[in-house]
Amino acid sequence: MAHPAGHHLAQLNVGRLVAETSDPRVAPFMRALDAVNAVGKRSPGFVWMMAGSGEPGTGNTEAKIGGDPRFVSNLTVWEDVESLEAFVWTTVHRQFYARRAEWFEVLADQHFVMWWVPAGHRPTLAEALERLDDYRENGPSERAFGWADLPQARLWRDARCDTGAA
Repeated sequence: MAHPAGHHLAQLNVGRLVAETSDPRVAPFMRALDAVNAVGKRSPGFVWMMAGSGEPGTGNTEAKIGGDPRFVSNLTVWEDVESLEAFVWTTVHRQFYARRAEWFEVLADQHFVMWWVPAGHRPTLAEALERLDDYRENGPSERAFGWADLPQARLWRDARCDTGAA
């Protein structure tokens, strides 16, 4: 999908933890949230991140999906594809992504979506979930798409070959 002028890239990633956020099985993930989010916020091209309560070690894990305390989400906005890719695949984030099977269940449904938003727009979780539903039901379109639909997503293609990332 081409990058429309005057737009930024929004992304939603949802996951279901293997245990409650207070459980020792997910403690390494929970302890890393603040540091990984801080790297993201300092990354070139970062625009905005859905915030939680601000409590240390919680990220935005309070934003539950469907009332399920183990469903967590990450919603961010970036200037462009390359900025998001650089954060995901060239920072400490990549190490935690590689360990996701330790902390998250494998979901049968699509759990990641991207879409273009007008610069300055801050999507809500409800809006992002609508985009994810659209992607699940209709496949890639201008409304909702994934890494494979972005020809400029080169780091993702390399990482996918290296790690089997989806």
